[in-house]
Amino acid sequence: MRYKFRMAHLEAAFWFVAIVALALTNPVNDHASLCPAKALNIGFCPGCGLGTSISWLFRGQISESFASHPMGILAVIILSFRVFKLLQKDITFKPKNYEQNTTTTTGS
Repeated sequence: MRYKFRMAHLEAAFWFVAIVALALTNPVNDHASLCPAKALNIGFCPGCGLGTSISWLFRGQISESFASHPMGILAVIILSFRVFKLLQKDITFKPKNYEQNTTTTTGS
C-alpha cells in the first residue's frame, strides 16, 4: 500500500503539532505571543490566555486552565476531534479482503 498525500493530512499534522507545542510550553513563563491585538496594544482579545490554558490543562491543573481561559478545555476537545475526523478516512478497522467477502454471493 502506497502513501497518498492529502491536504487533510497537512491540516491534521498542523493541529496536532500545535496542541503538542502548547502542551510543552511553560505556562508560568511569559512567552512570545502571536496575538495581533497584543502586538497592537489593544486591551481586549478574546483568544488571549487560550494557549496558557491548554498548557495548564496538559499539566493536570484544571482550575488554572479554566482561570486562564474558560474555553481551553473545549478547544482541546474540538481540535482533537478535528484531527480524528481528518484522519478517519485513512483509519480502517476492516480486514483487507472485507469488500471481496461482502460482494460474493453464495450459490444454491
